[in-house]
Amino acid sequence: MSTKGLVMIDKSERQGYWYGLESRKQMGAVDVLNALRDYRSAEADMRRRTRASMGMGETDLVALRYLLEAERAGRDVGPKELAVRLGVTSASMTSLVDRLVRSGYVSREPHPTDRRALILRPTPGSDQEVRSTLGDMHSRMMEAAETLSAEDAAVVVEFLRRMRAAIDSVATP
Repeated sequence: MSTKGLVMIDKSERQGYWYGLESRKQMGAVDVLNALRDYRSAEADMRRRTRASMGMGETDLVALRYLLEAERAGRDVGPKELAVRLGVTSASMTSLVDRLVRSGYVSREPHPTDRRALILRPTPGSDQEVRSTLGDMHSRMMEAAETLSAEDAAVVVEFLRRMRAAIDSVATP
């Protein structure tokens, strides 16, 4: 893998609180895990700033993103589907939808075939607000990703898939 644009980690920074460092290979692995942890921390900070600028909570922002993706795919989403997707109760979903409607990000519309059901739709301005809030950051992230060769990108993607599988395989206590 190319080292172009990568920051080399000083040996004094090779700490991973619970990782042992018995071999050179493990030191490299700890460097990768520390870099991944640093990225996750930076991403969490960015999400906090984004939520603050939009006046939203984490679940609200995730819900809006899901509704925007569904709209682009031409799918209707009701409160029940969104509650299942987010893993929240129907009471919490009602509060969440009320907040999103009150803030102007989402509208409730009658279901086209079921008079008892509602469809949740992002308002026309919500997509633009999300894009203007996150657009510059997404551009910088894309620029960083575009520096990878096709081979390096494949290695990174495969690594991240294996990391996700490792995390997903952890049982809930």
